[in-house]
Amino acid sequence: MGSLLLLLTGLMVITACFQSFCASDNCHEEITRLQEQEHRLKDQLQKQELLLHRLRLLNQPGNKNGARVEQSQDNQYTDCAQLFSSGFKSSGFYRIRPHGSSSPFRVYCDMSEEGGWTVIQRRINGAETFYRSWAEYKAGFGDTNAEFWLGNDNLHYITAQGNYSLRIDMEDFDGNQRYAEYKNFKVADEKDHYRLTFGAYVGTAGDALSGRFQLGVSEWASHQGMKFSTYDLDNDNYKGNCAQEDKGGWWFNKCHSAHLNGMYYPNGHYSALTDNGVVWYTWRGWWYSLKTSIMKLRPTDFKMDPIDDPNAVNHSPPS
Repeated sequence: MGSLLLLLTGLMVITACFQSFCASDNCHEEITRLQEQEHRLKDQLQKQELLLHRLRLLNQPGNKNGARVEQSQDNQYTDCAQLFSSGFKSSGFYRIRPHGSSSPFRVYCDMSEEGGWTVIQRRINGAETFYRSWAEYKAGFGDTNAEFWLGNDNLHYITAQGNYSLRIDMEDFDGNQRYAEYKNFKVADEKDHYRLTFGAYVGTAGDALSGRFQLGVSEWASHQGMKFSTYDLDNDNYKGNCAQEDKGGWWFNKCHSAHLNGMYYPNGHYSALTDNGVVWYTWRGWWYSLKTSIMKLRPTDFKMDPIDDPNAVNHSPPS
């Protein structure tokens, strides 16, 4: 994949040079050909990124069978933590039915980081657009095997069951990784426009959600208590429409210091009219779009069974 990325970078430089210095018809034809080749290479690179990510998921600790897992099981589990505590220690796809949900739905359970995490969002390569309508964010969209949003109704059903922690795993294009974790993460129902509340922060990426990273900015930067906004339903505190300007649905204020559903830029650093990338300000600032963002939930009081528990059973995902 490194050689493909190097080739793509070189091709982009050559194309830019042609565009700067070439004026003849033959030159314009060559520029068109180079641009088409650039698009093909980008598609190949995205496919390789997605394949690499899937392989990483399959090789996570506890996923011993190393195979893609699709489940059919009794719909008695309310989240991935309950599955983990019931003996399902392998990361993979399960069906859960939180209290209040009218039907079960498919989730990816991350059984690493001591297990029991229900993944609610994933960004890895820009294959999925997150500039979506209120109805799409309500129901959820994307491929749970790749990039997706689990759905605001589902987020409400899960977090209404008790106190949940949100963990966000992030990676930049240099391979550096950081995380942010918030206790007591809750998403209200649609009547309250999926209002966001959360508790104390721990982590290495900085506390971008609360807006407390700098004195005097929380009035516009804090996401605490914010309603969810999309381009077709504006609930922010800004005179304009943050979702429109920043190209994604989120709990905007005026507008954001964290926005993980923004435009995906494949090189990290970007320039635009607004800071509309996949942004976590307290780590890489407004003008850097992250390579990877994974949001996941687990009960705040979750306790992993001791590894030497003689009664512990390590089930693989049922088939």
